[in-house]
Amino acid sequence: METQVIVFNGGSSSGKSGIIRCLQAVLPVPWLALGTDTMVEAMPASMSASAGGIEFAPDGEVIVGPEFRTLEAAWIEGVAAMARAGARVIVDEVFLGGADSQQRWQRALGELRVLWVGVRCDGAVAAGREVARGDRTIGMAASQAEAVHHGVTYDLEVDTAHAESMECARTIATHVR
Repeated sequence: METQVIVFNGGSSSGKSGIIRCLQAVLPVPWLALGTDTMVEAMPASMSASAGGIEFAPDGEVIVGPEFRTLEAAWIEGVAAMARAGARVIVDEVFLGGADSQQRWQRALGELRVLWVGVRCDGAVAAGREVARGDRTIGMAASQAEAVHHGVTYDLEVDTAHAESMECARTIATHVR
């Protein structure tokens, strides 16, 4: 059975987006790239000011409320529906809830053929990237570097502190059927 969905999980500034762009370039057929950042950008601005929405604390902690969870559940089901309709989808995620986050995706993706990819990066390296980017809350990368992987099971893991995006993408591509 062919891979229908590739789910990337890693902390902020771990290198997921760069690997995904490279992976799209090396895979022989088109893949859509959709991520949690896309969902957050699609939300109304009021979600950032509401206790029920999403908050980025000054220390880098991300706090999500029930309204966010409702929209997230619909987003996940929508991504799964696209894959069921024939789109090949790469998901760029940050499992803030570790294994619980993965389980939400597993339930929605159900019978689809999924490749689970962990993107690891030393917290200090990710923190350096975070500063260089200039568009992230300082502290987010270090706080997420290991926490997002707790209890999560992968088919494959890559480490961007030791390998460039294209090398990681080529490794992942060999596991895509």
